[in-house]
Amino acid sequence: MAAMRHGKYRFLAGAILPGLLLYAVFVLSPYAQAFYLSLTDWTGVSGEVGFVGLDNFRRLLDDRLFLSALRNNGLMLLVVPLATILLGLLLAALVNFGGRRGSTGLAGIRGGEFYKIAYFFPQLLSLPIVAVLWQFVYHPNEGLLNGFLRAVGLDALAHAWLGDPALALSAVMAVLVWSSVGFYMVLFSAAMESIPRDVLEAAVLDGAGRLATLRRIIVPLLWDNVQVAFVYLGVLALDGFAVVQVMTAGPGGPDGATEVIGLGLYRSAFTYGKFGYAAAMGVTLFFLTLAFAVIALRASRRERVELS
Repeated sequence: MAAMRHGKYRFLAGAILPGLLLYAVFVLSPYAQAFYLSLTDWTGVSGEVGFVGLDNFRRLLDDRLFLSALRNNGLMLLVVPLATILLGLLLAALVNFGGRRGSTGLAGIRGGEFYKIAYFFPQLLSLPIVAVLWQFVYHPNEGLLNGFLRAVGLDALAHAWLGDPALALSAVMAVLVWSSVGFYMVLFSAAMESIPRDVLEAAVLDGAGRLATLRRIIVPLLWDNVQVAFVYLGVLALDGFAVVQVMTAGPGGPDGATEVIGLGLYRSAFTYGKFGYAAAMGVTLFFLTLAFAVIALRASRRERVELS
């Protein structure tokens, strides 16, 4: 019996330890190296590494461009998750319950599966490709957006969307929302399909409208999905590097209007050769992301609604 128990432990150790070792080498070790480099003045090419303590983090507090990036990422954190989730919920509700009411209560719209595929399509494209496409859409003279506005007589609304500091960040956020909303629309739609029809029909029989049904019944039942979506989209908003790098002038322009932390990190490391300073930005972004995830999960925690 004892020999069998020891054999079981050896089998478990042999199955688990290689995975833990790989995780330590390829995940934990890079984090540890980044934390260490953030305390040095390493240039990325020299073999000499000088320990500077927290000096890199003190310099971040006086870095005007980093503070601008922090503000822009904060604004993206407020706008991108909320806009994407609201649009995703609305589109999913329209596809599943936006049709005419029949004898069985709420019904989906005709061609709902086609809309799901169409909205999901941007998710198949990488963010750099999405950024290139929208760069053409936003072109001030030949872009699709200004061309449409001029065609319908709204010439006054045509702008240099990526060249105006007041509009550039909003234009970037619109691209992030557009590229993500299809995925969350499909996610919420799949969750809505699992809600028993008799629950929704009971709400309709009680006189609840579509908006009230969505707000008081569907959203509470989908709360776990919304919570996870908010965290993932928040992480996306705290990044934003690929879209800003490809779409904007500078990049990060005009006048730092679209500067984000990831862009400053890349520029400090690979343009100016300040790997220690860039690592300090990375460590700051890591703790900001971690703090956001913890706060978002705890703040949005609520009693789970279960159907019996």
